[in-house]
Amino acid sequence: MGIFEPFRAIGYITSNVPISVQRLGTETFVTVSIGKAFQIYNCAKLNLVLVGPQLPKKIRALASYRDYTFAAYGSDIAVVKRTHQVATWSKHSAKVNHLLLFGDHILSVDVEGNIYTWNFKGIDENVAPVGHMLLEGKFTPSCIMHPDTYLNKVIVGSQEGTLQLWNISTKKKLYEFNRWKSSINCCISSPALDVVAVGCADGKIHVHNIRYDEEIVTFTHSTRGSVTALSFSTDGQPLLASGGSSGVISIWNLEKRRLQSVIREAHDCAIVSLHFFANEPVLMSSSADNSIKMWIFDTTDGDPRLLRFRSGHSAPPLCIKYYANGRHILSAGQDRAFRLFSVIQDQQSRELSQRHVTKRAKKLKLKAEEIKLKPVIAFDVAEIRERDWCNVVTCHMDTTQAYVWRLQNFVLGEHILSPCPENPTPVKACAISACGNFAVLGTAGGWIERFNLQSGISRGSYGDISEGNNYAHDGEVIGIACDSTNTIMISAGYHGDVKVWDFKGRALKSRWDIGCSLVKIVHHRSNGLLATVADDLVIRLFDVIALRMVRKFEGHTDRITDMCFSEDGKWLLTSSMDGTLRIWDVILARQIDAIQVDISITALSLSPNMDVLATTHVDQNGVYLWVNQAMFSGAVNFESYGSGKQIVSVKMPSVSSEEGSQNDGDRPTVKSQDVLDTSHFATSDQQIPDLVTLSLLPKSQWQSLINLDIIKERNKPIEPPKKPEKAPFFLPSIPSLSGEILFKPSDVAEEKNAQDGKKEENWRKSNLPVSQFLQILQSSAKSENFAEFTDYIKTLSPSTLDMEMRVLQLIDDDNEQDLENRQELYFIGLLLDYFIHEISCRNNFEFIQALIRLFLKIHGEAIRCQPKLQVKAQKLLEIQADVWQRVDKLFQSARCMVTFLSNSQF
Repeated sequence: MGIFEPFRAIGYITSNVPISVQRLGTETFVTVSIGKAFQIYNCAKLNLVLVGPQLPKKIRALASYRDYTFAAYGSDIAVVKRTHQVATWSKHSAKVNHLLLFGDHILSVDVEGNIYTWNFKGIDENVAPVGHMLLEGKFTPSCIMHPDTYLNKVIVGSQEGTLQLWNISTKKKLYEFNRWKSSINCCISSPALDVVAVGCADGKIHVHNIRYDEEIVTFTHSTRGSVTALSFSTDGQPLLASGGSSGVISIWNLEKRRLQSVIREAHDCAIVSLHFFANEPVLMSSSADNSIKMWIFDTTDGDPRLLRFRSGHSAPPLCIKYYANGRHILSAGQDRAFRLFSVIQDQQSRELSQRHVTKRAKKLKLKAEEIKLKPVIAFDVAEIRERDWCNVVTCHMDTTQAYVWRLQNFVLGEHILSPCPENPTPVKACAISACGNFAVLGTAGGWIERFNLQSGISRGSYGDISEGNNYAHDGEVIGIACDSTNTIMISAGYHGDVKVWDFKGRALKSRWDIGCSLVKIVHHRSNGLLATVADDLVIRLFDVIALRMVRKFEGHTDRITDMCFSEDGKWLLTSSMDGTLRIWDVILARQIDAIQVDISITALSLSPNMDVLATTHVDQNGVYLWVNQAMFSGAVNFESYGSGKQIVSVKMPSVSSEEGSQNDGDRPTVKSQDVLDTSHFATSDQQIPDLVTLSLLPKSQWQSLINLDIIKERNKPIEPPKKPEKAPFFLPSIPSLSGEILFKPSDVAEEKNAQDGKKEENWRKSNLPVSQFLQILQSSAKSENFAEFTDYIKTLSPSTLDMEMRVLQLIDDDNEQDLENRQELYFIGLLLDYFIHEISCRNNFEFIQALIRLFLKIHGEAIRCQPKLQVKAQKLLEIQADVWQRVDKLFQSARCMVTFLSNSQF
């Protein structure tokens, strides 16, 4: 248990597993692997539509059919229907490397040459394979495909350079092709019958006729590495696309038998998959560089152009920082990319442009990677001047200049900041002032200089006159910070000296020595505390105004990689190469939480709202998010979630955000004697613990119960004025003073009214006629199973239910002795028992709530006057309060999430 729980990982697009493309109706979807989970994108805009569950091991092969996704991990195959795993196929004894959709079957191939046939129709009844084949001799399978129109036949390629044709129905090998001496990496069927294309490790592509075992044409691109992916165009153009291990895509013209075009630097790593869309001039490519791209052939010269793409870091990020009130994360990686990730909507994530890198690379005949800026080692951002000028400054590895970025346009700025042009040394530290007008840079030679961000002009340097030179520090500047009022500037040197400068006058105000080499500093502008990390693994907090150390934290056993303050300044979060993340309480001067992760954290950043923590890890290309469970659960005391000095092992966040670090049983539970125990009530087999189940009725049906009186009044027809009925001739008439004739009721009329009242009284005092509604209620109460009664009342209309409730209404309640024996009270008590049972089981929640409201509206006065009914009503109130309290706790998380997203722009 810890304050931060795993939430999800962002920035993962694809891995080195071939993609699976399928068409459903008019839309095309692509399924990609991202480690232990898979994602499905809609190819119309490459927007993410579904994330699969987290599997025990990394995915090695994928196949998809409608709602089903088949993922091979280790020696097992997971069958997932949308996001729920419905079956696991576990017949293989070796690692499964290939899956092939074959009609209503799936073929799986492992490294030992076993091919199993699985039927996914009726998965619930049968999880055993329906067929098995073992490849003969020294044959290591490397690919599998099904030639069009070849019934029950598949072609299997090998690392030994041979192809075998097998009949999966008879389980016999029909033919073997021994024409190639190089390992076969891929094999694909062409639109022409009997023709396949074979890609080999020596860089050759063989277009082969398998019916006559004849070579049609051979292409070679050995200069671009081995052939790793192939795809034929099906829109009428005779094109063959091939991907190489160097990341280059080659387009071959089959009619002219020559190379038509080359997409240089299509990807940074080897091409994993290529796929031409059916009857469309669009090619999709995926690579191990964490990107998928779509290319369209619509130019006059036939060359493809980039249509749309999704990409993430192709190398681990080095530093991250929250931006835009926690909605975005700025990330810089070893792949020389500077990216902005959206925490809310993944489609808004993008890479900041470095101004025509591809065009400049083509002119200089260089790789785009060589044109890009070197990896970012430090950066700072200010949101206050985003709309005016550049608001981000970055320091790059072994670079003597610092660069500025305009986040409003997501591009590199027009100014380049070059401190100390007389003796240039690499820039190591940077900071932007609180006003957003100035950027302060520190170099490896100890030089500190201030620049204006709007004009890029230098505004003076900070020099220590006492040392007899213009340099601020004797060695490398490892950190710079500015206060919130532009009064002071703080700098730290590698040799352990921390100096406080007058920001405007650039004069040295004070200094102190740590006593050992410094690694990193972090300043909190609100409380004025400066946190320093030294080589002795001790974290020291200094009061910059009082110039004295106020806190000292020890506990890490390896190099501290990063640290950050919470927005309110009460917490200090630190990460280390020992794999721990520790949270220190600055006020109490002690550690309040520590978690151990499998992969060490390299950078971290806490959102301004303190609800989400972002981390990066060693050799991981994504950004991992951790949610502050104490904040989202509405807890006031954070200590109940913290582990104190104890270190708790926690799993890293997954992409699907389904698995957490602990089970629900590990979470703290609050026990109270005042809460009613409802465990003795039976719950439905489909009931999820601690949740409520809705009735699935139309909204109008249960809402009409509440507003039935209003509906009747609104729908009441407007009657035209009626003509007064003529009085009977035998009634005596009395003339009034105004001349009108007034009719006096006769004795006959009075006698008739008296007889009607007597009949109604006799009917009320007789036994209540038991309708089907009451019969089912009585039988359900005797058997203590109200399922039949619930199903019955669901079929009734709102007006019928209202009528059945009003039949039980007490009208002549003058005689209290006879009132206790009235049949209506018996059935009112049964209805109260029914409501108690249904609320306790948490079934048909919204429908029962509407029924209770209608019931109390009609019979509330009768319940108030009867002691027996009062006891049941009190029990119903306690159970209702208990169940709603549990549901309300679950709603608190949703309320916090809505509050978090309320100011977001989609």
